[in-house]
Amino acid sequence: MIACVFSLEASAQATRKANIIPLPVSLQEKDGYFMINPGTKLMANSPSEKQTAELFNEYFKSISGYALPIVATATNNVIILRTLQQSPAEGYRISSSPNAITVTGNDDAGTFYGMQTVMQLVPVEKSKNYALPLVTVEDYPRFQYRGLHLDVCRHFFPVSFVKKYIDLLAMHKMNTFHWHLTDDQGWRIEIKKYPKLQTIASRRKTSMVGRYADNKFDGKPYGGYYTQEEVKDVVKYAAARQVTVIPEIEMPGHALAALAAYPNLGCTGGPYEVGTKWGVFDDVFCAGNDSVFAFLQDVLDEVMPLFPGKYVHIGGDECPKTRWKECPKCQARIKAEGLKDEHALQSYFIQRMEKYINSKGKKIIGWDEILEGGLAPNATVMSWRGMEGGTEAAKQHHDVIMTPGSHVYFDHYQSKDKSEPIAIGGFTPVSKVYSFEPVPASLSETEKQYIIGAQANLWSEYILTPEQVEYMVYPRATALSEVLWSPEGKRDYDDFLNRLKVHLKRLDVKHVNYAKHVFGIVSKVENKADGQVSVSLDTKLDGGVIRYTLDGKEPTPRSPIYKKPIQVSKDMDIWAKVFQGQKAFGSGYHQDFIYHKALGKKTTLLTQPSEKYMADGAFTLVNGIKGNEEHASGAWLGYAGKNMEAVIDLGKEMPVKEVSCRSLQNPSQWIWAGKKITIGLSTDGKNFNNRTTEGSFGGKLIGEMKLHYQPGASARYVKIVLENAGKIPSGNPGAGEDSWLFVDEIVVR
Repeated sequence: MIACVFSLEASAQATRKANIIPLPVSLQEKDGYFMINPGTKLMANSPSEKQTAELFNEYFKSISGYALPIVATATNNVIILRTLQQSPAEGYRISSSPNAITVTGNDDAGTFYGMQTVMQLVPVEKSKNYALPLVTVEDYPRFQYRGLHLDVCRHFFPVSFVKKYIDLLAMHKMNTFHWHLTDDQGWRIEIKKYPKLQTIASRRKTSMVGRYADNKFDGKPYGGYYTQEEVKDVVKYAAARQVTVIPEIEMPGHALAALAAYPNLGCTGGPYEVGTKWGVFDDVFCAGNDSVFAFLQDVLDEVMPLFPGKYVHIGGDECPKTRWKECPKCQARIKAEGLKDEHALQSYFIQRMEKYINSKGKKIIGWDEILEGGLAPNATVMSWRGMEGGTEAAKQHHDVIMTPGSHVYFDHYQSKDKSEPIAIGGFTPVSKVYSFEPVPASLSETEKQYIIGAQANLWSEYILTPEQVEYMVYPRATALSEVLWSPEGKRDYDDFLNRLKVHLKRLDVKHVNYAKHVFGIVSKVENKADGQVSVSLDTKLDGGVIRYTLDGKEPTPRSPIYKKPIQVSKDMDIWAKVFQGQKAFGSGYHQDFIYHKALGKKTTLLTQPSEKYMADGAFTLVNGIKGNEEHASGAWLGYAGKNMEAVIDLGKEMPVKEVSCRSLQNPSQWIWAGKKITIGLSTDGKNFNNRTTEGSFGGKLIGEMKLHYQPGASARYVKIVLENAGKIPSGNPGAGEDSWLFVDEIVVR
């Protein structure tokens, strides 16, 4: 973890006294203050108002050391909680004078959120007297669904931390906690009818350590689960904070832990063991076995009464069809039901379970794979593989929760600093989260109404402790809260950062181990002109000065001060840090660049990569950056089931001695090295002299294919075709599915 102390003094731009996150619909400041002192009262009458007043006292006492008396009537030196029943839902108003602050909620949630805003008016320094700026606020949320997800299967977190997670969620006016309770690596909820889910499915014999590609294990048994009494306690705790808890019981895939306990539920009958690796497994619930549906119905009969919300999340994602294709029972089901194929069999599975869940008065949510083979009639779609699934579902008039990996997967890296703790990949800084727009512009006004909200997801393969959860989620969740609550037209990133400088002090009060990158170095690699790749650096840290080196040596207070973008004019190892005086803030920015003839040259992609792995488009292939072993690091273009084809225009004819291209190999994640490469040289861009070579990767995770040319060879245009490995061979994870091809820098020398 990065540990450092930095200044959070408000900048000259932050002239407001009320720094509220998420930004209210309307906030007007007035001259003067309302003073909280030991004589101040909280006026609350209904049970919900009293509960909200008590929660305010919990926070206030943690700062001041004293609580305010809760009374039924008061006329002076009072904070009044008042609840109406009107629209819009969750809205509230605040009016204040030197004598009183009145919070009027449109409903219980509105009163609660109004008091969350009042909490943010309270200075965080310990005192006996607190001056709250006088404000008038009119506020209500943009979206009805505002969620955070937590995976407790890969790593388990205690009830005490789950409650803290909910506290922080509510503090930011988010209203849904998505609790991911079952997966291949562990079953985490007590089911009394099936005790082996506790004794077997909740424990694995070992866990992966380090990067997935290292294939190393710690050799230590690992497990844990929540009793039904603990679940009830969490749900009650969340309800007091206006948070709905949605359980996720995975089906038909991600079922290995359950199969280990009850092997008759799988296609092969086992034996199975609880997953020790991360990733996707071929062994799933058998869709041709009626006992599977009986088991899941029994499980849900115990789960659903614990969660009073209207939704049950049934997963539906990443379900390989390998076993179903070979299973006589599944094939018999396909034939008996007149289904087209195994994708339609998955739709049958989901729709059958949906009917049961609907019969109990609940609705299902599923990941966007539930669109495959036909969408269940009343399903809500959670779109994670991009925006396309959600867009298609909205066009079919299904409710949609947007949660694309590109913007709201908080298990991704939030900094390009090499000292960051290991993450699953990707790059999602606070600024990218803040730029997220959940409603696709391509939808009609009617269709847009089906986008009911969004959520961020935190998968815990590489997240071992509560402190690391906090580090990955905050302040990114703070940015998302403003996306989901505040009017779209009022969003302003620089203004958000100024308010965040104050808001982080509130997270300090709650002892949150938040990441501080947002006030470190923000980098951008750009192609300013043909062949001129430059690196721009910026910091929002008050009083911060960026110093840098180009030789990979750690910057010091004597290193050059960054004043303008750094042009990549040779092989460079750029390392930059922010300094406040003589003290460095964090580890800064560190990136190697390779200089070659194709650097920054105009590149045309003849085949388009997956939207999930677009990185910086064609520029990714000529930006001077080589990727590491992580396919989602932002340095690779990813192609599912098709070749990578690109043409580079070198600008003029020049000698060519060597052309090379790299690809990844990680079959356990369906990633296969390029089969062969064809490189064509041309002087006119039309007629290419092609040569082909095959690579031998052996056990390497990154392989390079290279062609050498004799003296006298020249070209202006270089065409590269890297051939996809095609369908995944039998005996491998994802057998029969399209393999993934990942490509990074194309080097021309």
